[in-house]
Amino acid sequence: MKVMLVGVGGVGEAIALVANGRPWLKGMILADYNRERAMEVYEKLGKPSSFVVEQVDASQVNEVAQMARHYGADLILNAASCEFSDQLFDAAYQAGCNYMDMAMSGVGAEMGKYQFDRAALWEQKGLLAITGMGMDPGVSDVFAKYCEKHFFDEIDEIGIRDGADLEVQGYEFAPTFSIYDALEECTDPALVWEKDKGWYAVQPFSDPETFHFPEGIGPLEVVNVEHEEVVLIPRWVKCKKVTFKYGLGDKFINAVRVLKMIGLHSREPIEVKGVKVVPADVVAALLPDPAKLGPLMSGKTCVGTWVRGWKNGRPREIYLYQSTDNQDTMSKYGVQAVSWQTAVGPVITLELLAKGIWQGKGVFGPEAFDPDPFLDLMPKYDFPYGIVEMRA
Repeated sequence: MKVMLVGVGGVGEAIALVANGRPWLKGMILADYNRERAMEVYEKLGKPSSFVVEQVDASQVNEVAQMARHYGADLILNAASCEFSDQLFDAAYQAGCNYMDMAMSGVGAEMGKYQFDRAALWEQKGLLAITGMGMDPGVSDVFAKYCEKHFFDEIDEIGIRDGADLEVQGYEFAPTFSIYDALEECTDPALVWEKDKGWYAVQPFSDPETFHFPEGIGPLEVVNVEHEEVVLIPRWVKCKKVTFKYGLGDKFINAVRVLKMIGLHSREPIEVKGVKVVPADVVAALLPDPAKLGPLMSGKTCVGTWVRGWKNGRPREIYLYQSTDNQDTMSKYGVQAVSWQTAVGPVITLELLAKGIWQGKGVFGPEAFDPDPFLDLMPKYDFPYGIVEMRA
């Protein structure tokens, strides 16, 4: 398989690192608007002969499609911001290759609408697009399907529950992933789905609850945040309710609230002393690059799928999760925990596609496929999962 990787930031670097040397990977194009950054990653990988570096503008459909055709890419993997999901999706269709991303465009119940509205066209053209295939969304969705298949006869609720005890030395506020995505997720209304109500919005950071995370992280307060799983899971998993809650912490929540209150979360340009600036770009410029935070970070990040329901007439409650320690990823791979954790799921998916284990035509979420081969591969990628039986 030849992959055109668009976006070589922290997660893109980790994807290239995890994929490098895999026998199913015939080639990878490291494409980024910042060619110097892509070259930095290429050199860090040891300049493998199967990799090339290119400069590309992800917003330009024709430019991306032309490059994909030039290199004979089998798939375009979007590791850039979800801001470019629609353009890269269209570029893959135009180039006649498959597509995968880790976050969807749109807000609320409209997330992914652009892609799903075009599913018939992709099917007719014999192409496959998998949207929302990162860690969360992505691995978390695969976990939901696995729980439905193996652990439950009837599901009352599926709740993605994410938490971490990560600390970044020397910074009061330093998001460990894209600040653009963080601001979008945490300032839009959160989303809940119920079988009898459909999708409905709730206030961001609402409905706090204490969730006990494994691997020594312990109890954290988690709150409602907008996320793709609430849109994806009900499409392919039978259940009565889907929620997403994140253990962000008071410091992070308060910072985001202030940024929103004064308009610094906006992506719309404003004029400052005769110069047009984007408020969110100012925030991003003032914050450290998440890809460079690894040496300053300590602790673990945990992403998991909590499911409650019934098995053999008895109530059951399970948390299926993946936990990553920053010390481990830095010592083994030289990348920080959140970037590495987000990267492994897409690479596992690439292997499943390359070997024809996962296949299809049209537009799908991760839970549309058999989860067993995915979980079988996780240990082989040094990506173990855990299961907590929370109720007998």
